[in-house]
Amino acid sequence: MARNKNPFTRRIRTIILLLGLITTFLPITRAQERPPHARAANAVTKPKLVVLIVVDQMRADYIDKFDFQWTGGLKRLVAEGAWFRNAAFPYAVTTTCAGHATISTGALPATHGLISNEWWDRELHKEITCTDDSKVKNVGYAGAAVSGGNSAARLLVPAFADELKFQSGPGVRVVTFSLKARSSITLGGRAGDAVTWFDPAVGAWATSSAYPVSKFVEEYAKAHPVSGDYGKTWTPLLPSSAYLYSEKANGAVPPPGFGPALPHPLRGMANSTAPDPVFYDQWESSPYADTYLSRFAEAAVDELGLGKRAGTDFLGVAFSPVDFVGHAFGPRSWEIQDVLVRLDRDLGEFFSHLDRAVGKGNYVVAFSADHGVGPIPEDLQKLGIDAGWLHVPKVHEQIEKALEPFHFPKPAVSEIGGTGVYFTPGTYDKLKSNPEALQAVFHAMLSVPGVAAVYRAEELENRPSTMSPMEIAQSESFLSSRSGDLVLVPKPYWLWDYSEPGTSRDYGATHGAPYAYDQRVPVLLMGFGIQPGEYFEAITPADIAPTLAALCGVTLVVSDGHVLSEALKEPAPVHSASHPIRPKSVPTSAPTSNP
Repeated sequence: MARNKNPFTRRIRTIILLLGLITTFLPITRAQERPPHARAANAVTKPKLVVLIVVDQMRADYIDKFDFQWTGGLKRLVAEGAWFRNAAFPYAVTTTCAGHATISTGALPATHGLISNEWWDRELHKEITCTDDSKVKNVGYAGAAVSGGNSAARLLVPAFADELKFQSGPGVRVVTFSLKARSSITLGGRAGDAVTWFDPAVGAWATSSAYPVSKFVEEYAKAHPVSGDYGKTWTPLLPSSAYLYSEKANGAVPPPGFGPALPHPLRGMANSTAPDPVFYDQWESSPYADTYLSRFAEAAVDELGLGKRAGTDFLGVAFSPVDFVGHAFGPRSWEIQDVLVRLDRDLGEFFSHLDRAVGKGNYVVAFSADHGVGPIPEDLQKLGIDAGWLHVPKVHEQIEKALEPFHFPKPAVSEIGGTGVYFTPGTYDKLKSNPEALQAVFHAMLSVPGVAAVYRAEELENRPSTMSPMEIAQSESFLSSRSGDLVLVPKPYWLWDYSEPGTSRDYGATHGAPYAYDQRVPVLLMGFGIQPGEYFEAITPADIAPTLAALCGVTLVVSDGHVLSEALKEPAPVHSASHPIRPKSVPTSAPTSNP
């Protein structure tokens, strides 16, 4: 048959062929041109597990100082995570309860209400802790008899974990562990399924009647008693040349039974032959407690099936030993460097366990600290820096003396708790109407070495915007129903000393001041939905909960923080937990645009 040489016919056939090709490949082209933030229909849009890790008293600059020696979990957070290098609490009273609650809720102390570890209760006329609750009873695991009652009743807003569980429906598990009740409770909120802490008085794990008694925790506590670490010795993990500071920290106040330098035996009182309360205090101040918490968390993932359900589970772990070690030996010590190297190893194993059990990329980790710590004053004094101890009982004494000429009833002060001066009922109202007496009180307080300033409650109420940076920091820690009538501000590098006359301090360093050494902490995010890199914009740990809420599709009832959107990315395809796929390496550098 002769070929059709008609040009018009050939043109028609060509057009028909092109239309067929366009029709065939159009769906692929449209899929490829999906806007970068549009989600595929079959993409998993939420993490299977949220892991919130808080290292008590970890200064932000510990990463800069020590990360060259890390090879495990801390190193992985820096290398694979979003590292916010300019993170700091914006408030003044930098304590454990305030910090954990801020991280957990996304609110600041003036909002969430846990202004410090303790405060004076004007109605009860006594000092209370942030988790005291007379309506509940603590419950010991493995048959232990414990005392007291603790819950999240004094927390004024829901924790992220509360909102996650409430808004996600049945089946979501909330599990938290720490050595401290105030740490585990503030992370777990009111609705935790297993909220667990350690009671060193009896050497047992505990919860309270505010929460369910966990069968898993009961079995684990019986099978792995802390007493199993009795007789161990904490020795240096690194060669002597690897430690940055003096072997004996200047001004350190070691726990009973510990000497001024490593190694430290965990054997309780000198004449003890079995675990005693001193041993349990030593254990809390050692890296063995971090290892225990890590293994506890790994077992919870397996036994409770965390990350295996349709919803998003929550696991909170607050590592307390760095705080105990820092209080005893200060931030410039072999002990701090060593406990962090060991924590790095523990977290490395923990993250590897999560990779196997939940699947790499299926969980998100948020990592931070509740506060930093000030250097030991005696260490600074060697350099000629103005540093010392602000003796709080001396402030109390000076106030009482200053009011003697004005014939105020004695005592005029009920308590100086945290940074607040609480006057006896009616006394502060009389002071406000007697300017001369009030001025005498101010002068007396400012005469005490280490006092930088004193604020009145009226100056800090309602968080006014027309304030100095120091006043703003104080107001973010202030709640009129719980804070003092007057608020003390220490000088930089003057640390709080609450020891009574004739007694000695039982710590070498502390925190609770409105300065960078206490306010700056690490904030790192890693895993599901996180764009790795270094980020230098100023943020606060209050931004963690809103960011986790955004990843999980949860609404927080109130938030002083914001979503760290610059570190969020489109979720990657989900991989099987039994066959995790190694992600492509991402350089640790700040992205040039919002991913």
